[in-house]
Amino acid sequence: MIRRTTKRPSRALAFACAVGLALTAIPAHALMFEFAGPATPTGERREALTSYRIPVGPWAGGSMPTELAEGAFDQTAWRIAAPGKTTLELLRPLRDQLAKAGFDTIFECETAACGGFDFRYGTEVLPEPEMHVDLGDFRFLAARRDGTDGPDYLTLLVSRSADTGFVQLTVIGSDGIGTPDLVTSTKSALSTPSSPVLPAASAAGAQSDLGLALAAGAPVILSGLNFPSGKKDLPPGDYPALAALAAWLNANPDARVDLTGHSDGSGNPVANTALSAKRAEAIRALLITQHGIAADRITARGLGPALPIASNDTVEGRAKNRRVEVTLTPTR
Repeated sequence: MIRRTTKRPSRALAFACAVGLALTAIPAHALMFEFAGPATPTGERREALTSYRIPVGPWAGGSMPTELAEGAFDQTAWRIAAPGKTTLELLRPLRDQLAKAGFDTIFECETAACGGFDFRYGTEVLPEPEMHVDLGDFRFLAARRDGTDGPDYLTLLVSRSADTGFVQLTVIGSDGIGTPDLVTSTKSALSTPSSPVLPAASAAGAQSDLGLALAAGAPVILSGLNFPSGKKDLPPGDYPALAALAAWLNANPDARVDLTGHSDGSGNPVANTALSAKRAEAIRALLITQHGIAADRITARGLGPALPIASNDTVEGRAKNRRVEVTLTPTR
């Protein structure tokens, strides 16, 4: 197992989420990871030089076979917006990229074949919520690539929750190659199709458009909700988009909705995700306290910078990405 180390700011976390990220070894042999959906880095651990035992077989009979790797250590986790995707669908494109970059798979397993609970807790994993592992649904892959300065080892641990995938990448580089840099593009991939916008004015006239969009399963942007930078609460005032949503909920007493907060790509993505959740919860509170909507009809969550609708490279684009959307909760 790895010796515990002190965390330091990650270059991977310095640039917010994107669908693809480049993993660049030194020298050459660039590897482009394209996830199955928009990816948000959630945590990492690094060490300049250490020893690490790579699992190369399943847990059985109280132990599992390992192969000793030495060098620079880098471990990073991502949360993937991939509703409906299986762990195999999350892993397969990454495995294909590894093969193209010259890595040979030396071990791969799935849940029970890995050794289940014992394998999971015999393997180094970033803590919750940075990396989530469902003990009934995870996959593991170990790979190796030999270079002129020695071998590089790489492992992937993939799991999921109801609508979110989780990927942990662990890299051990030889002394001559060092740890690959993890960077993301500053030009975030855009969420498509664009969400319709519930106007900030004419609340009564907006109800029919809102109803049509929600019935079609589309998320609707609540416009006119201008949160101050870094703040979770709206300034006091009237918000016609909220009045329109409340009026529609009153006219449809059996309907329930989900509020989802989104942020731009500036700053720490983990903090942005927490802030986006607080903003969605603030809108939920206004609908309950000021408009009389029952609390059990509204849920709130935050996705942070995972699903931009405009470029994060402009002031205008970042403003558009800071938004709250409403969707109709599916009936069971």
